[in-house]
Formats: sequence, C-alpha cells, structure tokens
Amino acid sequence: MTPREYPDAPRLDLTDDYHGTPVPDPYRWLESPDPGADAEWSTWRSRWTKDQEELFAEESRTWRTRQWFADRLGELLGGGFQGLPVWRGDRQFFTRREPGQQFGVLYTVDPDGTERVLIDPIALDPTGRTTLDGYQPSWEGDRMAYLLSEGGTEESVLRVMDVATGEVIDGPIDRTRFSSVAWLPGGEAFYYVRRQDPATVAPDEAQFHRRVRLHHLGTDPDTDAEIFGGGLRITNYYSVGVTRDGRWLVIDAAEGTAPRNDVYLADLTTTDIHHPDLVTVVERRDCQTSLTIRPDGRMFVWTDDDAPRGRLLAGDPHHPQPEHWQELLPEDPDSVLESFRLSDGPDGPDQFLVVHRTSHTIASLDVVDSRTGRLVRPVDVPGLGTVAGPVGRPEGGSDNWYVYTDHTTTPHVYRYDTVTGQSELWASPPGHVAVPPVVTQQVEYTSADGTTVRMYIIAPEAEPTRPRPTILYGYGGFGVPLPPAYNPAALAWVQAGGVYAIANLRGGSEEGEDWHRAGMLGDKQNVFDDFHAAAEWLIDTGWTTTPQLCISGGSNGGLLVGAAVTQRPDLYGSALCTAPLLDMIRYVTSQLGATWTVEYGDPAVPEEFAWLWEYSPYHRVVAGTDYPAMLMMVFDNDTRTDPMHGRKMVAALQHATSGAAPILLRTESDVGHGARALDRSVAEAADSLAFAAATTGLDVPES
Repeated sequence: MTPREYPDAPRLDLTDDYHGTPVPDPYRWLESPDPGADAEWSTWRSRWTKDQEELFAEESRTWRTRQWFADRLGELLGGGFQGLPVWRGDRQFFTRREPGQQFGVLYTVDPDGTERVLIDPIALDPTGRTTLDGYQPSWEGDRMAYLLSEGGTEESVLRVMDVATGEVIDGPIDRTRFSSVAWLPGGEAFYYVRRQDPATVAPDEAQFHRRVRLHHLGTDPDTDAEIFGGGLRITNYYSVGVTRDGRWLVIDAAEGTAPRNDVYLADLTTTDIHHPDLVTVVERRDCQTSLTIRPDGRMFVWTDDDAPRGRLLAGDPHHPQPEHWQELLPEDPDSVLESFRLSDGPDGPDQFLVVHRTSHTIASLDVVDSRTGRLVRPVDVPGLGTVAGPVGRPEGGSDNWYVYTDHTTTPHVYRYDTVTGQSELWASPPGHVAVPPVVTQQVEYTSADGTTVRMYIIAPEAEPTRPRPTILYGYGGFGVPLPPAYNPAALAWVQAGGVYAIANLRGGSEEGEDWHRAGMLGDKQNVFDDFHAAAEWLIDTGWTTTPQLCISGGSNGGLLVGAAVTQRPDLYGSALCTAPLLDMIRYVTSQLGATWTVEYGDPAVPEEFAWLWEYSPYHRVVAGTDYPAMLMMVFDNDTRTDPMHGRKMVAALQHATSGAAPILLRTESDVGHGARALDRSVAEAADSLAFAAATTGLDVPES
C-alpha cells in the first residue's frame, strides 16, 4: 500500500551531547515553548497541531463503531458509584455519583440521619472543569478541608468549610498539590504540605520545594510556621498525620516516587506544635515504612524491610526505632500484606487486626489476634477480586467497611463486624448496570528470561475457538498493580466480540516490592520483554493474530506501548498510547519528570543515561520501518506527562513509517492527567475502542 501523506513537520539539525553520545532531537520545536520562543517556530507548532486535529477528525469519521461504543460505555458507567464511608464524630462522609451525574459528589450524614450535599463539582463549575482532588474532615467532623483544581491541572487549592452551614471559613491556600491534611483536635489548626513561593525558587523548580507547615484557621497562610522540609532534597514528597488524641505527629518523606521513605515522630504533648521535636524512626533505609499508633500507646509498623511482600511489627512510640520492634505478622511467601486495621472484639478494644492480603492480585481479608498474630478466622469476601479498605471509626469499634469489585462487578461497600463475625452489603451503586456475559480467567506465561508472569483474559468464551480482535493492556511501573476491577471498556470490547487481556508485568507490585524493582531503573527492559511475551502467548494459543492485536497503555503504560512498538513493530497490529512518556532523555526537563529519576534513572548520570538511551522510544524510531497504526492521545493541561512526548513521537513516526497504517494524534484541551467529567471520559474511551476496532477488524453487534 502507498504510504500516507502527513502534515509538514520540519526536522531540526539539533543534536545534544550526553557523555560522549550524540542525541538527535529533530522535533524539539514541538515542545512547549518558552515565553521568548522564536515566533516562526511557534507558528509552525500551531499549524502542525491544527493539521493533526484535522487529520484525526477526517480519519475518525470513518470509524463505524464509535457511537455504539459511546452508547455502551454510557450504559456500563451509568450506574454511578458509592464510596467508602469516612467517620468523624457523629458524622459520616462519603462520595457518590448518581446516574447521569458527571462527577462524584461529597455528602455528609448529619447526627440525626439527614443526608446532605457538601461539595458538588458541577454546582461549583457547570463547565465541568473543576475537580475535587481530596478532602479531610476534622476529628470532630465539624470542619472539612478540601482540595479543588481547574482544567485538569491538578494544581490544588485548599479551603476549609464549616460542615453545618456549608460556608467556606478559610482559604484559599494555593500550591497544595498532593497535600495531606492532619487536623489537630478542636479543628482550629492543621498540618499540611505546601510548595514554596515560585518567586523564591528557580523557574524550572516551581513544582518542587515542598514544606510541611502548620496553619491556624483565620491566619495568613504565608505566615504559617515551617515544620519540616527545609534543606532537604527539592524533589521530596511529604505526608503528615496526627493521631486522634492529638499526641503524635508523624511525617513521612520520600525522594520523588522512590519505593523508600524516611519516618519522623514527635510527641506534641511535650513540644511546641509550631516547632515539634521530631525523632528519627527510620532514615536512609532502602524500604517503605508506615506507623499506626493507638490510644493505648501501642505502635504498629508495616514495612517491607527485609520483607518485599510486607510484614507487620509491634513497637512503642516512646522508643520508635527498629531495634525495639517485635515481629507480629511475618512475611508470607505467597501473598502481599497490603493493609490492616485494628478492630474491637468480644474481649475489648483493638483485640483484632483485620488484615488485607493479595495473592497474585486476588484479595483476602483475615481476622487475627492483635497481640499474637494468630489467625482467628478468614472473612468471606464476595468473590475472587479486589478489596479496598478496610476502614472504620477512628475512635474504634467492631465495624469495618470495605469495597469489593472484580472485572464484571461494580464496586459495592460491605460492612464486617469483628464481634459477631457477620458480613452484610452496606451500600450499592445507585443505578443498575446490565453487565454482558463474559468469561474471565487468570493465565500464566513465560517471559524472555524464564520468569512466570500472570495475565487476565476477559473473553466471550473460556477457550479460543477462533482468533479474535484483541486489546492487550499493561502498565508495569511505580509499583502500581493491575488487580481485577470493574472495567467498562473491557466489557464493551468483549460484548462486541473481542478479547481483552491485562498483563501483570514486572514493575508493578502484584508480587511485592521485588516484582516492582525487577522492572525499574536498569531492569526496565524486563517490563517490555514481559509485554512482548504476553502478545506472543496470545497469538500462539490462538486467541488472536498480529493484525488483530492492539496494545494499550497510558502514562508509564504509554512508555510501555512506545517501547513495544519501536522494539517489535512486527508483533503488533495497532497501538493506543495515552498521556505517555516517550523522550526518555528529556523527560526530566518538564512537569514532574525530575521526581521520577528514582524509577527510571537520570540522564545526567552516565550509567543511567545508558539505560534510558537503550530503549527511549522517541530515539528508537527508525526510518523505513512499517510501523503499526497508532492513536496517540495527549491532554493540553497534563502537568504530569508533558504532551510534548506524544507530539514529538507522532512527528517522528509519521516521518519514518514506510507503511500505510495511520499514525494519529488526538489532542484534548482543558483536561489533564487525572479526573475529568463522565462525558469526556466516555468520549475518550469511545474514540480509543473505535480506533482499535477499525485497525483490528472488529465489528459491533447489529443490536
């Protein structure tokens, strides 16, 4: 077939030198320009972007299945959702999205049982550009700190509401992106995390320089006392917590997204809350650690130190260092310890631990004795799926709430009582969803180095009777697992007659922290090898063929797709690449990139540059190669993965490909990397599935 013609895209004769290696960058003009950028190149960028929009519109008009997918996705998402309850004092807080609503709405249930809306993003902004990024009620439940951002930027602004009246009584406090909020008893002050004033830092460091601060309601936030963070790494993230009795302050510090953290503790009854005397619990240890301190003075420590699948220890907050810890729940070689909660029993407060584990991503809950670690009984969860929680009342009690979901089950909230041992359905999504009949199974395959990898297959049948159009999805990074969860896109695809596969690649945490580390830094190629092997297994076992196989991933998963396409263009029929990282040499120069060197490596370091240079998708594009069809989707307000990655990669592929398969760019404005209105989510997913259908030969049912 004759190669397609694509919009003009000048190639710069621009090469950087990294440790003696020439690194060409012909499309740097497609990066976000500096304020003083050359006007000619700005014009070129605008023209090229407009031409790509027209090309996408022209191509997408030929996709016959888009409306069917949009309708089906709307139905599968139409039931809404109900979130876990958060209890404070006599109040309950939760989020719920009713059928037809664009966002989840934050509710409270008053002490008399009256249910009221506290925050409805659409009521605040009918355009749908404002999102609720997080919330934290005071211990008494009478105040609510909440975070809002606009246009998908995730640049959260913190405010405080009087819960009884709905009146905003404090804020706005800007530069609070990703901030935790730790209230002091009484609801007049809280610890939080705020970035430094951008006027006081280098322009390219405005996203960094976080500090833990103490804020008193009604005071100027610019006068808030700095508690922690000064003089430490500028890319550090911090989280903060205070126990319900107001005694213990816990601060966690992590370098970027590193799978390790430092922990500090202060007794607020013996120190000035504005200048707390912080004691080091763990520091410079290559592990993750978290503390839970109970009113009776018992301290529980979750850690993966010498236990990549996690273990639980008991300690004393007055002597919080590791040498004083005693093991309570040792590492289980067959499961990952995800979380736990102290719960009352018939013999008194905190008699039990409700322990959440996963085995190859399948969740279980067990009740164990909180002093001996002895198993008391398993909890009968609804199926082989995923659990979120458990959570409960901060003052204690025997009630535990958790969410259950799997690939075909919308999330439901369950209540479990550790005194009676009884479970009950607590809350369901407010609307009904008709889920199509599908078969789900977990399979095993072997990667290039002999490692066993697991994958979920969602299909119309248990065994392949004929090759079908297939989407293979993966992520493989940052310790993010892909457990069974309700998946409208997968269900719509399978209802149309396709197969949907989800690979649990190294780089995630499906098998614990060792599984993560086997897919990061210098071992990143393992992730790509696992993905190639998944594709080969699907083809070899008769589920699909190369022309019928579309791969899909977003963010770090977009990097996965870019690497897969450039390493094995012969293996894949098409690719969906969403909000990706693709220029792995310059990824550190924009947005949050500098916080990810602990996951990928730093191109400024010779050895780490070599890792990145080996697979950087943008630099592995080879002229004259017949590349698979690709739909690249980027978002103008993405402040995590800069849309420049997608633009540059599309230009490179359009220039290089020798084939006729379309290379398309879909750009969306006023949204970013995370939450968006329901209609926009449906539109994005419908475009993705319609492209996959067009390139793999899937047609939808007549009715």
